[in-house]
Parts: sequence; structure tokens; C-alpha cells
Amino acid sequence: MEEVRLDLRIPNEERMAEYIRSSQLCFKINNTMPQTDECNALIKELFGDNLGKNAIVNPPIFVNLANKVKIGKNVVLMNGFQCMSAGGLVIEDDTKIALNCTIATNNHDFYDRPVITCKPVHIKRNVWIGVNTTILPGVTIGENAIVGACSVVTKDVPDNAVVVVNPARVIKYLDAEKFKK
Repeated sequence: MEEVRLDLRIPNEERMAEYIRSSQLCFKINNTMPQTDECNALIKELFGDNLGKNAIVNPPIFVNLANKVKIGKNVVLMNGFQCMSAGGLVIEDDTKIALNCTIATNNHDFYDRPVITCKPVHIKRNVWIGVNTTILPGVTIGENAIVGACSVVTKDVPDNAVVVVNPARVIKYLDAEKFKK
């Protein structure tokens, strides 16, 4: 996965416009009665065609560049979801993300801090991510995996793995045959 570097000292009108659009829509969503037509319309406006059928997004949320996020069918994002998405984020179908989870697809260069380094995060189908988890840039979480509460995911998680702690490590594998396709 190749790293993309963005120098924030160089103006980018398109990126800034999306940041403003996303930030303002998140503010509106977070200050609107949840589970109402008004709130759902704002969520749809935020993600547009990148929001899968029957996906549920529970406010409050923060996404800095929503046009870089793709959410599959039947995904559930619980309250407190935060995403720095300059590197891109894909959340595949049937994934469940618990309360207060953070996904970062970008970081700052260690020596030249106005430069952000970006790598996409990919969460495959039927993943369950526990409360207060943090997922760092460049990570892929495999199909059917479980990420335990309060874990910090710094590297790829295999299909059917259960990972826990900081940094997250595999503690067991689930029986892939038991999942309904």
C-alpha cells in the first residue's frame, strides 16, 4: 500500500471545500434529533452514493473528508465514530462498529509536520469492532474479524481473527464455516 503525502502549506481548494462541507454537515447531524427524517437526510447528504443500503449512522460523528469514505450495506456505526479520512476508508457490508471508535488514515510526517502521510484503511465484510477502538493508517481488517474493545490496530488483521489490546494481536481464530454467506 503506497503512502500519499500531502503538503498542507500548498493550498488545495477542492480538499478545503470538502473539509468545510463535511465538517458543517457533521455539525448539523450532531445537532439534529437522531433517527429522524431530517437527520437521515443529512447523513445521506454527507456520504451521498457512498452510503450503502440499510446502513445506520448514529450521531455524534466526525468525518473530515466524507467523499473519501465508502460505507457498505447493513453497516452500523454507533455513536462517537470519528474518522480522519484523507487516505480513504472502505467499510464493507455487514460490519458493526461500536461506540467511540476512531479511524485514522493519515498522520503527520515526523520531521516536516505540515506534511500529512496518508494510507487507506479497508475494513472487510462482516467485521465487528469493539468499543473505543483505534485503527491506524494502512490497516486492512479481514473478513469476519473481531477487534476487541479498546484495541489499537497498527497492522493488518487476518480473516476470521480475534485481536485485542495495544498494539492489537491475534488471540484466536473463528471457524469460518460457521458464518452464513
